[in-house]
Amino acid sequence: MTTPATCFRMENVQRAFGDAFTLRINHLTVEAGETLTLLGPTGSGKSTLLRILGGLEHQVTGSTHYHDTSFSHGSLPLGVRRGITLVFQHPQLLNTTVKKNVEFGLRLRGQQLNADQVQGILKRLKIEQLQNQPVRSLSGGQIQLTAIARALAVQPSVLLLDEPTSHLDPAHVSLVEEAIQHESASRSMTVVWATHNLFQSQRISDRVAFLLDGQLLEVASPESLFNTPQDPRTAAFVRGEMVC
Repeated sequence: MTTPATCFRMENVQRAFGDAFTLRINHLTVEAGETLTLLGPTGSGKSTLLRILGGLEHQVTGSTHYHDTSFSHGSLPLGVRRGITLVFQHPQLLNTTVKKNVEFGLRLRGQQLNADQVQGILKRLKIEQLQNQPVRSLSGGQIQLTAIARALAVQPSVLLLDEPTSHLDPAHVSLVEEAIQHESASRSMTVVWATHNLFQSQRISDRVAFLLDGQLLEVASPESLFNTPQDPRTAAFVRGEMVC
């Protein structure tokens, strides 16, 4: 059996925000082609961890490697950066149409514009009927869907997702999960998905990383983490209790 390649490796990583909060990751690996969910309550450090993986955080100590390349935080090499796409929880769109927003990433990277590819993504997320609408007329959920479509259009090697379905109804949550799982399976795309939703984490994960108050407490398969958690704070969260 072939051992999967490591996409990201983090050792003794810290990002402090004064005295208010510090994210500490002693050790974490993300395997190439897997879907790793970052599970935890609001304020646990999920977004900060995604930003570190995307090379967007400064004042980070420790080491982070992307495959065999060590990068300085905040100065991720352009070639690496183009293979990694981050969808923010509150995405910013261009003040133009849905379709032009979805095409924007391709134009920015100088990639050939494939109309069939763009239409396929719009159709898969069921927003093809919105493609000529200005984004200022969209709902919060429609903005999220447009941002996800824009990210998938560039066919990234790594997709980082920060609560991408928080404004969506259950039917559209299912659409997004299926679309991303399809892309991941067909292209061996690596996905790191931040969520506070226990059920979503169970559905989509190859592995789950549980964070609390800036600490990575536990990383395990969904079955192990939800059925036999090793840390009592993980067990409490899984039971739906407040943890601190």
